[in-house]
Amino acid sequence: MKPRRIAHLDMDAFYASVELLRYPELRGLPVVIGGRRVLQPTNQADGSRRFARLREYAGRGVITTSTYEARALGVHSAMGVMKAARLAPEAILLPADFDAYRHYSRLFKAAVADIAPKIEDRGIDEIYIDLTELPGDTRALALHIKQAVREATGLSCSIGVTPNKLLSKICSDLEKPDGLTILGLAELPNRIWPLPVRKINGIGPKATEKLAALGITTIGELARAEPAALQTQFGASTGAWMHDAANGIDERPVITRSEPKSVSRETTFERDLHPRHDRDALSEVFTALCARVAQDLQRKGYLGRTIGIKLRFEDFRTVTRDLTLPAPTADPVAIRRAAGECLRRVALNRKLRLLGVRAAALTSSDPPQAADGSPQGELPLAAPI
Repeated sequence: MKPRRIAHLDMDAFYASVELLRYPELRGLPVVIGGRRVLQPTNQADGSRRFARLREYAGRGVITTSTYEARALGVHSAMGVMKAARLAPEAILLPADFDAYRHYSRLFKAAVADIAPKIEDRGIDEIYIDLTELPGDTRALALHIKQAVREATGLSCSIGVTPNKLLSKICSDLEKPDGLTILGLAELPNRIWPLPVRKINGIGPKATEKLAALGITTIGELARAEPAALQTQFGASTGAWMHDAANGIDERPVITRSEPKSVSRETTFERDLHPRHDRDALSEVFTALCARVAQDLQRKGYLGRTIGIKLRFEDFRTVTRDLTLPAPTADPVAIRRAAGECLRRVALNRKLRLLGVRAAALTSSDPPQAADGSPQGELPLAAPI
């Protein structure tokens, strides 16, 4: 049996890179994607373009992505645009254009499929590729794929190639942008174990914090931890998975077709928040979660008809509420409105430790629609939690 060769391909700062094809004069500058369509660049009398700056923005929009220059200033995806404006007021602000991003997504995936047809689609800007049965040297094959993507789109990508999906996803991020990392299991101690545990896809902030309390901060420390101790802290299934993941064990196949049942976003607070005393903070988080669910739907080409919320109180009691809409949507304003209706059906008289928003009953959108005709609607400023 041939050893597996699984690649993870991740487009570099995808949305921002697509915009730089359109506006090449912005290369090398901090550029942020988010906000409203009224922020389109305008042509000036001398033939140059005027671009909006982050400092000019007012609203509750959420950043979709940013260039590496903006990331160096602390600006990242899912951050509120107003918060980003405090960090990088002179950064260029562009509205998202999901039609363009889907176009380039189709182009790069078609270019890869011509070389390696066994592909698992993981979203608009990333895929897994099974190279196991293909002839040729792994590095030469990966470089061929990278070149084909560049010729088809004008964009760069980063690729990790390892024996499994978990390690390949970690490796595709190691040498960004335009990176290529090929790793065998023997290189695990040197290349992977020194990394922080959060580099494992599936270990989020809360689990990272809990592991740190156990004295585990690196993947190597997690790999050497007692499996029984992990299972005691995280449950049998999660604890066993963590230990396997840290040791580079992942037998999942590349799945060429899979339809999601729902799209959700949730966050666990660093401290429990009170619905009345922390109303503004909760409202901001709630609105951002709705915006991120809308963005996920738009990126993946789906509409959701059932909108739901998830609340976990300070005593760990969890409640959910759902609302089915007359028509499916990917509009953040409609999602925020429906989620707010769900919230009104819960007695908010105790502190909250977790808040989540979900869209289910998904249908394909070609192209995805928003209520105002834009990919990212503008959420109400004073939307109550």
